[in-house]
Amino acid sequence: QVQLVESGGGLVQAGGSLRLSCAASGRTATSRLPMGWFRRAPGKEREFAAFVNWSGERTFYADPVRGRFTISRDNAKNTMYLQMNSLKPEDTAVYYCAVRTRTSSGASYYTTDYAYDYWGQGTQVTVSS
Repeated sequence: QVQLVESGGGLVQAGGSLRLSCAASGRTATSRLPMGWFRRAPGKEREFAAFVNWSGERTFYADPVRGRFTISRDNAKNTMYLQMNSLKPEDTAVYYCAVRTRTSSGASYYTTDYAYDYWGQGTQVTVSS
């Protein structure tokens, strides 16, 4: 079992930056597991934002955030991050971190929410215009 806790959300003006953190704990170590960030905007379904493999060497981003967001992880701290720069009002959403604990399918990255097994409770990011 894994517990994930997001933090770092808040209110920021357009063009600003935020860094989200996702702290992992529990009986299953996450240091060898792929993780991702998703977001749910008001009135919309949850969508993929960013992926990182277990080592942090392989990342993948959704088109709307590519070039502005950076995903990373510190396995020694059991923590994953999402650095968000040049924020836009359309980035307003609840941001969730997730981890995949099941056996690898061999995919290079995972972008669907059903590919992940444990989720955090989410942190609100609001970008004002």
